[in-house]
Amino acid sequence: MKKFAAILFCSLLIITGCSGEKEGSKEEATSSQSSSEEENNSEENSDKKAEKPESGTSEDQSELFNNLPKVPTNTIELVNQSPGAFADQEVETEVVQKDYLKLMKEVPVLKENATEEDYDKYFQYIYSLVATDFDDPKDLINKWKFSMFGNENMEDPRLQFKENYNIEIILDSSGSMAKVAQGGKTQMELAKEAIKEFLANAPEEANVSLRVYGHKGTGSDADKENSCSSIEQVYKLKPYNQEEFNKALDQFQPSGWTPVAGALESSKASFEGLDAKKNTNLIYLVSDGIETCDGDPVEVAESFAGSNVAPIINVIGFNVDAEAQKQLQQVAESANGIYTTVSNGEQLKTEFKRAQEVLENWERWKNDALRNADAQRVDNSFEILGFSNDWNFKARRQGLNISYSIDMLRREGKITFEQADDLKTRKNDLGDLAEQSIDEIRDDLHDLNLKKIDDLRKQINEKYNTSTQQ
Repeated sequence: MKKFAAILFCSLLIITGCSGEKEGSKEEATSSQSSSEEENNSEENSDKKAEKPESGTSEDQSELFNNLPKVPTNTIELVNQSPGAFADQEVETEVVQKDYLKLMKEVPVLKENATEEDYDKYFQYIYSLVATDFDDPKDLINKWKFSMFGNENMEDPRLQFKENYNIEIILDSSGSMAKVAQGGKTQMELAKEAIKEFLANAPEEANVSLRVYGHKGTGSDADKENSCSSIEQVYKLKPYNQEEFNKALDQFQPSGWTPVAGALESSKASFEGLDAKKNTNLIYLVSDGIETCDGDPVEVAESFAGSNVAPIINVIGFNVDAEAQKQLQQVAESANGIYTTVSNGEQLKTEFKRAQEVLENWERWKNDALRNADAQRVDNSFEILGFSNDWNFKARRQGLNISYSIDMLRREGKITFEQADDLKTRKNDLGDLAEQSIDEIRDDLHDLNLKKIDDLRKQINEKYNTSTQQ
């Protein structure tokens, strides 16, 4: 999937305008009296002109329309676009509309003789507010690799089961995790529920650990040093004991800062001696924000993954903004792990369920059982369907938000009906691109699924001399 490798575009569209030429000079007056009258009239006209600003001038647009991200023109740019501040929100609802209308009122009037460049700037601004966060197909492919965990012929030795299985959950307990999310519960409450459900059926032989950060102090500057240094392994690495683990999990609440790098450093120190030759080591980092304690979590994750412990570091971003998503994604990528964004408790449970299935596979592996490759193909097919459905849902919501934005600008007198139609043509072109892109991605994912699973089945047949039906 080379064409879907993450490509971060760093050039921003610099928008410049040109001001109109000033009118020619006035004719000289023939007498001092007429000269004085003309001067007074000129001043009055100038005052009236100042009261009524020119619409759509480059000066009006300089701040609002400058340095906006490019509107995507191909699949890769769609996948890698930065989500807008109102991404996937229903901007027509009363709650969101109030804040959104303020931004629309700031938009200058589109001049009557607007150029294609002027239209592009207007559309670019609208798009920068409502651009959606399309899922990256490479994240799904990484999850497939993880789902095949345990096969001895996997190219990555970390994905081969070893005699011992060690899993640590690193949980963000910073103040922002107290934010109320789905169903009136806080993000911390939803995270704890998902973790408990995940470990409820953990194999007796597996070792688990729970590390927490941000659970001491407050978010104030005065508490920063104390909070950033308060990283604690509240459940030592050992077989899972439900009562003891739940007690450790329930003893803290979100309150302080976010030392992601420090938490990974602490985890690295505690995993010393658990060599990857005899241990399958898996880290799950759950965070809702960016590093705030001046550390470099990307560098630490890369160092941790490159050690003899060689853990797989999977990162779950819980309701993260664009900046945090970018950093957490880099943390996972630097450690060759998986990054996933979740926005509610059910999605979080789904990600932990994937890890639970791997644990169950490890337990079967301990009894010399082989994973059924055909079942994996079916599972992957359903995930492709889910990926496609999510993409189409986001594309529809993005299109509706753009249409509503254009209608709002027209109602506010910023654009005419004809100008609105021109902007909606651009919206339709973008919708066509999103539809073509998901068709392309879906076909490629299906092709890859067939090839990877066929290769896996062939490896199993050759190694164990089985006669699996083709």
